Amino acid sequence: MQPQIIQPQIIQPQIDYSRKWYVMTAVAMSIFLATIDGSIVNVALPTLVRELNTNFATVQWVVLAYLLTISTLLLSMGRLGDMIGKKPIYIAGFIGFTIGSVLCGLAPTIHWLIAFRAVQALGASMTMALGMAIITEAFPPRERGRALGIGGSIVSVGIVVGPTLGGIILDALSWHWIFFVNLPVGIIGTIVALKFVPDFKPTGAQKFDYPGAITLFISLLAFLLALTWGQQIGFTDPRILLLFVVWVTFLAVFIITEWRMPQPMIDLRLFTNSLFSINLITGLMTFVAIAGAIILMPFYLEGILGYAPRQVGLMMAFIPIGLGVMAPISGALSDRFGSRPITVAGLLILVSGYMAMSTLTADTTVWGYAWRVLPIGIGMGIFQSPNNSAVMGAAPRERLGIASGLLSITRTLGQVTGIAILGAVWAARVMLYHGSVLAEGATTASVPAQISGLQDTFWGVSGWVMIALMLSVWGLIQEYRTRRALVPKSG
Repeated sequence: MQPQIIQPQIIQPQIDYSRKWYVMTAVAMSIFLATIDGSIVNVALPTLVRELNTNFATVQWVVLAYLLTISTLLLSMGRLGDMIGKKPIYIAGFIGFTIGSVLCGLAPTIHWLIAFRAVQALGASMTMALGMAIITEAFPPRERGRALGIGGSIVSVGIVVGPTLGGIILDALSWHWIFFVNLPVGIIGTIVALKFVPDFKPTGAQKFDYPGAITLFISLLAFLLALTWGQQIGFTDPRILLLFVVWVTFLAVFIITEWRMPQPMIDLRLFTNSLFSINLITGLMTFVAIAGAIILMPFYLEGILGYAPRQVGLMMAFIPIGLGVMAPISGALSDRFGSRPITVAGLLILVSGYMAMSTLTADTTVWGYAWRVLPIGIGMGIFQSPNNSAVMGAAPRERLGIASGLLSITRTLGQVTGIAILGAVWAARVMLYHGSVLAEGATTASVPAQISGLQDTFWGVSGWVMIALMLSVWGLIQEYRTRRALVPKSG
């Protein structure tokens, strides 16, 4: 029998909503820095290989060390925020991220850079886990959708604008400045956060769920290592299969532990809310899809169409342009009409965008590329804001930190999973069309083979997002039936 979950008492101070936009500014700075640094290094990887005298197998850990650290710590940081207050964890994260950025810029070797990226990610995990929760508390409920829409758009713009900004910096400066540019924003953001972020502290005795935190950490780490190492040594290798077994085993232990703990890391009763669960799942699925697009597009634009890195970065800005325009609008619309219809519309546009991407060729023009990718940015912008609002609105206040952490982990898990799986799918399809295994990788295959592999991959992504669309439509139907059942019958 599951023990009763102990809910801490929360002090409910009078909230000064007049400070909400200052809070948004502080959170926006941290969210943008944390998410952009997950992708800005991608464009610099060839430069790092040359200047730090390393190879691709090693240099990819500059990206993976960052994503792995964040993914494994997010939920623990969210729970700590619910326990001792969000502001001190958030400020510590801002400071830690800024220091980590400077250390990355000063790194003398590739191995020091990888280590400092983990330090940077430790700070990022604190700010990413609590950013959405702080926004939720700072804005009145009637404005939550619009506020989270702005926050959500900053998250996604940060993820996809990273390669654009990275290309511009590399063209004008050295790779060190990819990290040094974070310093002034980090200092200003920390000062703003110290002054304006509200400091709500729960009362009552609370305990940190160490068994839950440890089993979740081991489970996530095994899963992510299996996905990343599997690309290099094959997903059927016994070591990779063992990692998947460890993942499933510790995930099962984690779930059993959470059901039995009086103050769990994750209150599993949150998932009895179908709206909460469906929005988390569909959010994860969209980030898997967009991460695959982001990792494959530079190879297509530079390797097949022949554009320079700076042009590649600018062309990849088409997605954030569409997303940045639509996210605040869709957030405001969800405040008025509800989240579910808006998320369904966004997913429908996303499906059309990925289907259009499956028609890319070796002769596609800039504008031909633009009209294919713009629906992805527009659809993601329409989908994500109401999706975030629905997740945060379904969580009780004393669980806002963990709900915010769950939202963030869907993004980072989506990125790692999308990069690993869709990259592997594309490489496998390319080698199938090439007719043999290429020792130097799929990028050395003929252009027709690479194009065919790319088209097949995006057809697969279209089907993946179609499943998310069907889940969301099912949720819309269930929501409609619930509303009808609550309306009293006349006569």
